[in-house]
Amino acid sequence: MKRQRYPTDITEAQWAMLEPEIPAPRPGGRPRKTDMREVLNAIFYITHEGCTWRALPHDFPPWRTVYNYFDAWKRDGTWDRIIDILRVRLRAAAGRPTSPRVACIDSQSVKTAGGGQEVGTDGGKRVCGRKRHIVVDTMGLLLAVVVTAAHVDDAAAAQRLFAQMPSKEFYRLEGVQADNKYHNYDLYRWLRVHHRGYELVVISRAPGERRFVPLRSRWVVERTFAWLGRYRRLSKDYEHTPSSNEAVVKIAAIHHYLRRLYPVPVSESQRFRFEGHRPKHAA
Repeated sequence: MKRQRYPTDITEAQWAMLEPEIPAPRPGGRPRKTDMREVLNAIFYITHEGCTWRALPHDFPPWRTVYNYFDAWKRDGTWDRIIDILRVRLRAAAGRPTSPRVACIDSQSVKTAGGGQEVGTDGGKRVCGRKRHIVVDTMGLLLAVVVTAAHVDDAAAAQRLFAQMPSKEFYRLEGVQADNKYHNYDLYRWLRVHHRGYELVVISRAPGERRFVPLRSRWVVERTFAWLGRYRRLSKDYEHTPSSNEAVVKIAAIHHYLRRLYPVPVSESQRFRFEGHRPKHAA
């Protein structure tokens, strides 16, 4: 890499983890000339900084090439595979089994920037846009994500979320904690019919309680939304399709998990922190 590094660039250790998961070029085609590490760096840069594809700095590969890889890996499940591997490794590093026993579900309504497919209005939040639905474990690690129009009922979207969580993979999962908006008999029936092996646990505030009291374990999913909020591409929904926004959520989570599992060296992070803030008289 001959250019100056960006703070979002992946380290050698992070690249060593990601490189085996990058799909190989199709047989019979031209030899691949694009640097896959630079493609990933460009995608992480866009996700963190929030710029448009066309505004990608010129020292990265061409923006159209980067976008094509982003879209291809969205369609072939590459992002899903990487995030699953990172989640398992983070849980193992914390001394936990690969499958969680408890999970949490919640949603977040966000405005859209311009047009796009599947846009609606969340009357309760007074937001015109889309809604991000996620399920996380007790470490805040992403288990599933679905993006819908903002008017879609949370319980209806939960069925799509749980469809991404097969009981074979999450064999230890006993319960998914939720708030009152998921208290829906159709959702309970769906879980019974599809034999998911876990149940929905609705946690409510104590009767007569009017003060704000953080609900037991519910703060975990809110913290995950806060982590994702550090990535400017997620400040609104800038994507044309919900599936693309789902991919951006996964990419932000991947970048965050990489930093947790393979931290950036202190000397390097300090250089990024102070670089660009030198006094004018300094050389």
